[in-house]
Amino acid sequence: MKIEELLDQIDDMVDKAMNIPLTGGKCLIDADKLRDALDGIRANLPVEVRQAKAIVADRSDIIADAKKQAEDIVRKSEERARALIAEEEVTKQAQAQATEMLNQAQLKAREMRKGAMDFAEDVLQRTEEVLVGNVGEIRKVRSAIRAPKNPVEE
Repeated sequence: MKIEELLDQIDDMVDKAMNIPLTGGKCLIDADKLRDALDGIRANLPVEVRQAKAIVADRSDIIADAKKQAEDIVRKSEERARALIAEEEVTKQAQAQATEMLNQAQLKAREMRKGAMDFAEDVLQRTEEVLVGNVGEIRKVRSAIRAPKNPVEE
C-alpha cells in the first residue's frame, strides 16, 4: 500500500470514529487498525526520508566536527603567528647583538691600531735617539782621526 492510501485510511478512521460526549471533540479509534496503518506508513517511507533523518541525526555530529576542525585551524594559525613573531624578535635581537659586537670589534681594532702606532712611534723615537747618539760618536771618531796626531805619540 502507498503512504497516501494509508493516510486516507487513517483519515477515514477518524471520520467514522465515535465521538465521546463532553470531551471537546475526542473520539474512539481502533488502536490495532491505527497501529497497522502507522506501521505501513513507516514501512513505505521513501529512502530519501530515511536518509534525511540520518543526516538530521548526524547534523550535530557534523557541526561539532566542523567546529572542532575550525578551532584546530585557528589554534594552529595563532601558534604559527606567535612562532613567527618570536622568530622575528629573535632575529632582531641577534641583529642588535651582531651590530653591538661589530661596534665593539671596530673600537678594539681602533684601540689596537693606536696602541701599535704609539708603540712604533716610541720604538722609532728611541731608535732615532740611539742613531743620533751613534752619529755623534761617529763624528767624534772621524774628527779624532782627522786631527793632527801628537808627535809624541808617534
